[in-house]
This record gives sequence, C-alpha cells and structure tokens, in this order.
Amino acid sequence: MVRIGVVATASRLAPGTEAAVQDIARGLFSPGEAEIVFHPSGNRAAGHFAGDDAARAEAFLDVANDPGFDALWFARGGYGSCRLLDRVMPGLNRTARNKTYLGYSDAGTLLGALYSAGFGGVAHGPMAQDALRPGGEAAVVRALNWLVRRDPEGLEPSDDGAPRAAFNLVILNHLLGTPWMPDLSGHVLMIEEVSEHLYRIDRDLWQLTSSPALKGLKGIRLGRVSDIPENDPPFGQTPEEIVRHWCDRAGVPFLGPADIGHDIGNRIVPFG
Repeated sequence: MVRIGVVATASRLAPGTEAAVQDIARGLFSPGEAEIVFHPSGNRAAGHFAGDDAARAEAFLDVANDPGFDALWFARGGYGSCRLLDRVMPGLNRTARNKTYLGYSDAGTLLGALYSAGFGGVAHGPMAQDALRPGGEAAVVRALNWLVRRDPEGLEPSDDGAPRAAFNLVILNHLLGTPWMPDLSGHVLMIEEVSEHLYRIDRDLWQLTSSPALKGLKGIRLGRVSDIPENDPPFGQTPEEIVRHWCDRAGVPFLGPADIGHDIGNRIVPFG
C-alpha cells in the first residue's frame, strides 16, 4: 500500500477538500492499494495560515520524517511556505529523503529548498485542493495515479534531453539569493504565472534572467499565464513575447511551451 500524507504548509484547507479527494481515491484505487491521510493541522486557522508557523512546520515534519508515509502531498497553495524553511529543513531525517513531494504554487518554495538539499523525489504538480476546481477531478486523478502507480500519462510531455524543474515565476524569484535556491545549471526551467500584471511578469523575467544563479540554464519553457489583470495603458507584449525578449537579452534558449499552469491541466514535472 502507498500511503500519502496531505499537509497544508500555507493557507487553510478549504472545507470539502478531504471528502472530495477521498471520493476520487475510492473510485480510482482497489482496496489496500493506497491510503490518503490528511494531517489535521490543515483545518486550523491562524489569520491567513493553516495554524501558526510552528504548527505547520510540525505537521510537515510529522509526515516527512514518518517511515509510514511514502509521499507528502501539499494540500494547497496560498502563502506561507517560506515562513517554514528555517524550521523544516534542519529537522528532516534520512527517512524524509526517500519520499516523494508533490505540489506547485506557494509549495514551490519548499520544493526548491528540498531539491537544493539533494532530495530526489521532488515534483511540480496538482495539489489536493484542486479537487474543488470546476473539472478538478482530472487534476487529482493525474496526481494520485502518479503518486501511487507512477503513471507516466500525467507527466509534462516535452523532452529536451536535460534535467528539468518547474516553478511559479514569483515564487522562484523569491528564492533567488537565499540559501534555499537550488542549482539549476544544465536544467530546462519551466515557469508559469497567475494573476499578475504583464509589467510585473516583465520585471520578474528581468530579475530571473539577470541572476547569476541561472546563467547555466539549458533553456526556459513557458507554461500558462492566466487571469492577467488589465494594464492601463496596454503593455504591448504577450507573455511569450516577454519571455522571448529576456531570453534573447540573456542568451538563454527559449524552448517553447510547457504544459503546466495554475489550472486543472497542470501536468507533473519531476525535478532532475
């Protein structure tokens, strides 16, 4: 049996998430094939967060360090994972290194830190609360089939012959210059974004492609950029044109689209 622990490291879990995920899992797996355990801390509330920093860090370590779990599945994004790094990273044991960690959005902060520390089971992909999106069952099925059966159908399909990593653009930029930023030399970097003005995306791409930490990239692929607020006046470039512009300026190959994003079509990208 594959046991998956679901942990909220940022915002509180929305009501109904656990029931929706368990219903999907019952229809997907035979008895004894998988068990999904939601850490109770996900239902706590401390202002914006699913419990205070100490409680969320403890929940993460409870699952990561427990040999009874095979995977840690991030419950949702929001904000707050960065507040746990100095509590979580020193507390991880050898057992934690053998697990799979799956999430995206704000969870990318912890995924990046884990990958930086040499953890091999890190992946960008759907989270539990995606079950509540319209049509979100498909995203949860994709995630669970990969976590339990390693079904390749859910993987992002591009193949550039190089190790890969995937991040929300803002989250990756906030890792730059910190001890938690992974070495992405030789990697294909996939980026996606949601609810940001085009001028902010342009500024983030300037910062990203100017950073010495990313000078050794194999290339960049652009995932979906969604829910873009209107610019006044219009910015005058599409997200792809912005990425191409900064890739050209930095001498980083632009490799085309990536099938990732803040949506139910979000594919899985194992790091490395």
